[in-house]
Amino acid sequence: MKFQIEKNAFVNGLTQVLNIVGTRAALPVLSNVLIKAQDNALELTTTNLDIGIRCTVTATVQTPGTLTLPARKLAAIVKALPEGMVEVDSANEQAKITCGRSRFRIMGMEDKAFPDLPKCGQQPTFTIHQQKLRSLLRHVSYAQSIEQNRYFLNGVYFTFSQEAEGPALQLVATDSRRLSLMQCPIEASAANELTDKSFILPYQTVTELERLLQHPSSIKVSYQDKQVAFELVLEESARENGLGNSILLVSKIIEGKFPNYQQVIPKSSNHHVQLERALLLECIQRAALVSSLESNTIKLQFNEDTLEISASSADLGEAHESMTIDYKDAPLAISFNSKFLMDPLKAIQDDKVVFEFSDTLSPGVIKTNDNFLGVIMPLRL
Repeated sequence: MKFQIEKNAFVNGLTQVLNIVGTRAALPVLSNVLIKAQDNALELTTTNLDIGIRCTVTATVQTPGTLTLPARKLAAIVKALPEGMVEVDSANEQAKITCGRSRFRIMGMEDKAFPDLPKCGQQPTFTIHQQKLRSLLRHVSYAQSIEQNRYFLNGVYFTFSQEAEGPALQLVATDSRRLSLMQCPIEASAANELTDKSFILPYQTVTELERLLQHPSSIKVSYQDKQVAFELVLEESARENGLGNSILLVSKIIEGKFPNYQQVIPKSSNHHVQLERALLLECIQRAALVSSLESNTIKLQFNEDTLEISASSADLGEAHESMTIDYKDAPLAISFNSKFLMDPLKAIQDDKVVFEFSDTLSPGVIKTNDNFLGVIMPLRL
């Protein structure tokens, strides 16, 4: 195998696939990146057996071939090279790397030991704009659980429905104390096949996908019972900046039944209050500075035309904030975990949100005009 590639393009391609490489790989070859050179392009692939990623970048290929090289060491070497063209020439599981007056020789492993990325075939697919999917994930991912004993909550639930306007994608996450939900329309290759489909995307894949979704183009998603694939074809401007031509992310899905989240969402609420999101967030952040570390408790006291936000702890003292609101009902106090209130307010971009509640012991609900819904369980006063 022999090829030449511009240094920055090589660095950017390796950067796209490096996060999947574990520090303690189950198999030695999983610490490597598979390099496949053919048709004036490089395919750079890494996997940890749960997630696999492949980035395609343009290169000048003199001799096609494949080889695996230590991913992190290769990335460090290429990043440290001087600007210019990098030449890689490999033989006998070794690679000679040349750039200007810099010369390196590193040991690799044959590609036969490297696991193949699974193929999704002709499963149902849908297309969505990258920025839209990134927004959906940002609105819900904070509510994922990290408790290993409830593994089926350690991810984001993708489910589909057939609306009057066409097929829609709904993302849901919950850790049993809070829930986030967001929905948007999609373009589907087989809309009638989507209604019965759903899958739970694991936490690590969600994190990686949010990182990748940075470009003004669409992403194609295909899935089957045990795996899902995300295919990003990058715009010309991204390719010119050395970010690669395309990226394929393939992941196992969580095998388990997601709980019936509709049961958690209150069917109705007695009180509906419109609030300024940024101001509410600022007030909560300041008051939370003196809340106890154990519970992060913060109290919302609704009075006529005023919302009082307070927190206290025996060690730190008290904090009181207030903001003007349109509220005419009887006074009511309700307490929440301050972090659980702040997380959705940080994820939301709307200037105003609607906060719904019924009484002191009922869940609080945050809604926006763009189909976001967040449910937060209260704390006892």
